[in-house]
Amino acid sequence: MVSRQRPDDDVTLERSRTAEVAAERGSPGAARLVLVHPPELRRVVDLGPAALTLGRQPQAPSGLAVAHPTLSRVHAELRFDRGIHWLRDLQSRNGTCLQGQAINELPRALAHGAVIRIGNVLLVYEMAQDPRGRVDPPEVDRAAIPGDSLAIAALRSAVLRIAGQRSPALVIGETGTGKERIAAEIHRLSKRRGELIVANCAALSPTLIESQLFGHDRGAFTGASQRSSGLFRAAEGGTLVLDEIGELPLELQPKLLRAIEYGEIIPVGSSRAQSVDVRIVGATNRDLGREVEAGRFRRDLYARLALAELRVPPLRERRADLLDWLDRLFGSVSGTFAAALSTSAAEAILLHAWPENLRGLHRLVMDCRSLTAPIRPGQLPAWLTTPTPADAPPPPPAEAVAPSPSAAKETRAYRPRPPREELLRVLEEHEWSIRATAKHYERDRKQISRWIEFYTIALPGRE
Repeated sequence: MVSRQRPDDDVTLERSRTAEVAAERGSPGAARLVLVHPPELRRVVDLGPAALTLGRQPQAPSGLAVAHPTLSRVHAELRFDRGIHWLRDLQSRNGTCLQGQAINELPRALAHGAVIRIGNVLLVYEMAQDPRGRVDPPEVDRAAIPGDSLAIAALRSAVLRIAGQRSPALVIGETGTGKERIAAEIHRLSKRRGELIVANCAALSPTLIESQLFGHDRGAFTGASQRSSGLFRAAEGGTLVLDEIGELPLELQPKLLRAIEYGEIIPVGSSRAQSVDVRIVGATNRDLGREVEAGRFRRDLYARLALAELRVPPLRERRADLLDWLDRLFGSVSGTFAAALSTSAAEAILLHAWPENLRGLHRLVMDCRSLTAPIRPGQLPAWLTTPTPADAPPPPPAEAVAPSPSAAKETRAYRPRPPREELLRVLEEHEWSIRATAKHYERDRKQISRWIEFYTIALPGRE
């Protein structure tokens, strides 16, 4: 199993402060478990205040039965207490992991987006930041904003709410989160009569950006041989998306503010204002509040844009959708992908930070397009699976047993027993074959059997 602690997960775990709100209500609110792997087991389980036992044959009505041979009959338990869901292992044979770390009978608190592994089954815990996020409006095009996670349902709800307003809007999100597609859906739902025009402020020429936006008269500057109407005029009656609006030069921001407040623009070289009917949707991956404090963005312009502010969650906050996203992207290359993943490979994908978001998923698809099932962690690209030195797990303790005489004869240095998570991962990668696992470790098959017995690991189909 993947056994690493990632800094981005620390940030995600800090979001458990939302549990304070749940504690005040004395109920779990909108919390649920999403079974994400293996794909054939996928389903959503809403969580209530009652304890929930997970396993192959847990007792009803407080049990969730998952038909998988690597699960114990009673495997793990979720309990709601003090506004937080807690997870603990119930002395299962194949163990329980939270965020890639093995846990025991000591309860561990769950935060939104936590990845849980029970045997060879993966689940994602979700808690809605806003209970309104459970209302998923059918009016929003799911092809434009796909996904079934609570974070995406809340996003679609916000998109519909903002689309019905007349004020400018601000779409904030990390690079690669699909801000432009969301802006396009806002325009579609607004039912404005004009076109959708997209301008990347970072790509516009620094010396010509004013004329590109507001137009210019003939002879306004060297090379202006004819009049140009500009992007505002092109978006008349519609929506102008200013992507990377944080890159807009400070000296042009007052003119943009005038266009928003008064519906007027002044082309370069002209002294007459022209009326325009354009809705502005800004998009940025910058923290404009900090840009204001640093003097790089006007406070009054930010205040106008922030009247309708929409935050796009990064992939690490919608992990329940990750494997579906990969299937969607991989389908354009060579069919399904999630079904080809081993459990450990799927877990590594779920635990990755995904700093490039959807662009990172595209990169993974291209790197894996030639692989065949089952895909193991060692076949995934190194950028996805290699932990930093700070993330690496501590070395395992030495086994308190002397090396066998045969090992001494072969002059191999004594090696300690591998940790349970590593042994499980190697067994899975070798299709639970003791012979192949023994070859991997260069040990006798009896030694592998002793390790399996020591860790009380149940091989699939043998429990």
